[in-house]
Parts: sequence; structure tokens; C-alpha cells
Amino acid sequence: MSEKLQKVLARVGLGSRRYMEEVIAAGRVSVNGQVAQVGERIEPTDELRIDGRKVQFQIEDEIRRRVIIYYKPEGEICSRNDPESRPTVFEQLPSIPGDRWVMVGRLDINSTGLLLFTNDGELANRLMHPSNEIEREYAVRVMGEVTPKIRQNMTSGVVLDDGPAKFESFSEIGGEGINRWYQVVVKEGRNREVRRIFESQGLKVSRLLRTRYGTVILPRELRTGRWIELDKNDIDNLTKAVELKPRQGTGLYGMAKRRTERMQEKPLAARRGGYLRQQRRDEGSENNQEGQRSDTRQVNYDNARSDNRGANRFNNRNDRTEQRSETHRNERPERTGNSYNQERNGNTVDNPNRGENKFGQRKPFGINKGFKKF
Repeated sequence: MSEKLQKVLARVGLGSRRYMEEVIAAGRVSVNGQVAQVGERIEPTDELRIDGRKVQFQIEDEIRRRVIIYYKPEGEICSRNDPESRPTVFEQLPSIPGDRWVMVGRLDINSTGLLLFTNDGELANRLMHPSNEIEREYAVRVMGEVTPKIRQNMTSGVVLDDGPAKFESFSEIGGEGINRWYQVVVKEGRNREVRRIFESQGLKVSRLLRTRYGTVILPRELRTGRWIELDKNDIDNLTKAVELKPRQGTGLYGMAKRRTERMQEKPLAARRGGYLRQQRRDEGSENNQEGQRSDTRQVNYDNARSDNRGANRFNNRNDRTEQRSETHRNERPERTGNSYNQERNGNTVDNPNRGENKFGQRKPFGINKGFKKF
């Protein structure tokens, strides 16, 4: 069974289909030694090279179909790369050698909840296409009162900038006061569609959580920022909804299956939030640092005052010591000339022999004491 060349290259993970078409048109891709053309089909036995390097590939029907659920936290963006270096949902996904994850639908940076990823590009396209009318269910917290008239408008249809839109179902699920929770269902995946429908009625959405996509429901044991892989039965139900035939190599095996079973028995703790929560933590840390700097300045001020008091006490003590020394010098008699030299030599008026040699009258000692001549 043959496939289009750009589709095979995109599935291997070298880039999008449009980018692969540009690479093929530039003459960088060859099949069996011949420069390939855009739209050319390739067989499993063909030799595929890009820039002279051989590319290993499989026909799509032979690849194990995989689908994972990711609980997106607030603050992550649904993109592979972000010029502002914000965290993306792809950073938390498991790697698949020789393949890549395709995101099914999107959620804006302030929304949370269920995101589907699959390595089957055809499955992803069918799940997102409006003609298949795959339901998306959301739990929405709204600021403001939803009157019966507003509810009727949103379920019958409102006109947005990109055309009419409506909720397939609308029900209240709880809340008190100005903030109340509602459960809504839409069959399209337009940008910020749920928020814009509420905004058209003068209401503001403060929280938005996707709880279901098609036949897949957000599991209770799944925590924020974590992912879980679907088993064969769940994947077959999802493909049946978009009229795709099941594959034999589908489902969980080995470590992946045991990991899912462990998560159901003992769920992992929620991963700490994304970009927006990190910003809040950074702002809080800056406030704490400013408070610490204020405390440090106060402590330094107190220490400086204490040092000044200590320095004053020390200076006063030195002044008193100098005063005592000066007084003592003034009380001592002046010693000059011979009297001073006589005092140094030990001679004074009262004791004139004080400076004489004290050892002059001692007897000789040592070898001279008992020396005899022979």
C-alpha cells in the first residue's frame, strides 16, 4: 500500500506537511536514487533519503495507533514552540521514537482540562473536522446571572464575528452568589467559541474546563499536568465515531499498561501550575524580597545605632583613661640628669650600694673548685 511522500515525512516527525512539500520542491528528497516530486507516492520497499541521509519509515497501517489524554493546566500554550519561551503542552508528553504526537483541538492559555494527542494524523484530522460534529463538553464558571432569555439565546444560536454559533446543551451544575457553574456542549472547535458565546450576552467566563471530547471523558484519577494513555477499547470507540477502521496493534502493552493501572489505583499528585501560576509565585517572591530588604534595612539601622552607642562608650572610656594617665604623669616627680641615671643603675640616696655587683663575694664553682695539679 502506497502513501504520499510528504505525508510519510511529516509522520516521521521531520516537519509539517506544508514544510515537507517545500523540502521536496527544493530537490532535497530522493526515492530510490531519483529526485522526488511533490505528490509522489511511496511504497514500503522504496529507499527514502533526505539530504542524502536514509530515512526509516513504516506504512501508516503498520504503526501502532496510540492516543493519550493530557490534563492541561492553566498557563500552558497549545503549540510546539513559543517565541516568548512560555511552557507548552508538548513539553510534558512522553517521547515516541520515529514518530510524533499530533494535538486534537486546542485550549487557550487560560483554559484547563482534557487534551487529546495521537500519533495517527488521519484520526486527529477527523476528530477536529466540523463535518463529523464531535461533541466537546465544558464546565464553565460564569460571573453574572443567566436568565431564561439568555439561555434561550445561547441554545438557539448567536451571531459571532466568524458566523453563527450555539450550545447543543446547557445545564446548571452548581455554585452560589455571582459565580455559578454550567455544563455546555458544542460541536465545533472554533477559537474561544465558548467564551465568545457568553460574552455576546454580556457575561464573563472566569473558569473554563474541558471534561469530554467525543467518547473520551476526563478521568477522575488524572491530575493537573499529568497524562494517561488509552487502551484498545477506548481507542476503537473513538475511531468508530469518525468511521475509521481499527488496527490490530492498538492499546497498552508492557510498562505502559502497568503504569496506567498504578495510576488508577494511586493517582500521582498534581503537577504545579504553568506559566501564569509561576508569574504569581514570582510576584509573591518579589514582594517577600522587598519585605526582607525592608527588614534588613531596619536591622542595619538598629545595628548602626547600636554600633554608634558602643563607639561612644569606647571613646568615653578612652578619654577617661587618658585623663587618668595625664593625672598620674603630673603627680610623678621629674627625673632628670644624674638622679635618673643613678635610679636606672640601682643607686639611690637612701641605698648607695644598691647598684653594686651582688655576685662579687661568691666562691668559684665548677671545675676550678676541686682542681688538683699532677
